Amino acid sequence: MMDRIAFISEHASPLALLGGVDAGGQNVYIDRLALEFSRRGINVDVFTRREDPAQPRIVEHHPGVRVIHVQAGPPAPMPKEELFPFMDEFAADMLGFVQQQRLRYQLVHAHFWMSGYVANQLKQEAGLPYAITFHALGKIRRLHQGSADRFPDVRFRIEEIVARDADMVFAECPQDEADLLEHYNAPRERIRVVPCGFDPQEFHPLSRAQCREFLGLPQDRKLVLQLGRMVPRKGVENVIRGLDRLLKKDCDAHLLIVGGDSPYPDPALTPEIGRLQEVVASLGLQERVTFAGACPRGMLRYYYNAADVFASTPWYEPFGITILEAMACALPVIGANVGGIKYSVRHGETGFLVPPEDPVALAERLYQVLESPALARRLGENGLRRAGRFFTWERVATRILDGYQEMLSEELPETAPSWQLSPPVERGYREPPLRD
Repeated sequence: MMDRIAFISEHASPLALLGGVDAGGQNVYIDRLALEFSRRGINVDVFTRREDPAQPRIVEHHPGVRVIHVQAGPPAPMPKEELFPFMDEFAADMLGFVQQQRLRYQLVHAHFWMSGYVANQLKQEAGLPYAITFHALGKIRRLHQGSADRFPDVRFRIEEIVARDADMVFAECPQDEADLLEHYNAPRERIRVVPCGFDPQEFHPLSRAQCREFLGLPQDRKLVLQLGRMVPRKGVENVIRGLDRLLKKDCDAHLLIVGGDSPYPDPALTPEIGRLQEVVASLGLQERVTFAGACPRGMLRYYYNAADVFASTPWYEPFGITILEAMACALPVIGANVGGIKYSVRHGETGFLVPPEDPVALAERLYQVLESPALARRLGENGLRRAGRFFTWERVATRILDGYQEMLSEELPETAPSWQLSPPVERGYREPPLRD
């Protein structure tokens, strides 16, 4: 029986404040999946990098879910693009903790390519099978971001090795699976498509008027919501420009932007907010756009339910959890026709799909939804049904566990394995041992 597993997530901690540069859907995925496993009697240890010397080694996050802070580089916040040189240190510290605590994991589930690098080492040195959810693929990121992508080129080689050597690869949508096959030559037989999810107890329809009153928002204005990480690829600028086009149609709309690295919209802490504020000013939209900053996760449902429509038009998107959360609140959605969004949104049924970086097309769909309450209600109701039928964390966890069982084809040992640590290695790139 499966009773203890390890998650590795080097930069995305389930304890992080969401909406910042490096805190978004991956953090939610890890937090909610671990919680769902714990409800089924499976203990989960989440290994993530220590970003503050005051962080305790072990945090009891949920009953049955612990967050283990791992020493890997300076104990300070760092951009994830700069973390790879410390991944050997991460692996050694994690293995040392496991040996000291005499822990026995049935498997490891790595999240993101650097965690896959660590998991590959654990497999080679301790015999632990591992699964991987990439959450984003380096080659796809480079195609869309070009020179703005600051990850090292070695990422591509690491992802190729991990995609080939992992015991199971979880793709988040059919596009993700297609990219793994085309760009990484991943073994098709070890790929399983399992989407992200939402918790119906957390996200559900509420009174729009009461939510607006609670948040101090006007009752008489059509409200467009954009919520998520504040980075250029999320396409927030496109939504701002779409609002500008929408206003020219005499639609009395307001845009609310939720996200950032602080509870207040501080350009010093979130440079993308500063850049977007300049875009707003250049268009003369200061009275039509509100930056709300980051907010506690427990507050998000009120923002979704206060809005008339949700817009998310990233350049690319491995999945897009915020789309699901909006649908779960019966909010009509307009999303970019990319990645996981074109999988979760049914065009014309639960919302509309538009090309990324096309404010004209976005404005047309916003106008269509905002000027037709009957259409908006139909889209929202259909989205609520679709989300509840296919995308709950309960359903996602069941499918992930099915994948784990496929991985564990051999009977597990009854006693804890003998953990033998290899000598510490120098920080820097070390190619994982290749498997024939």
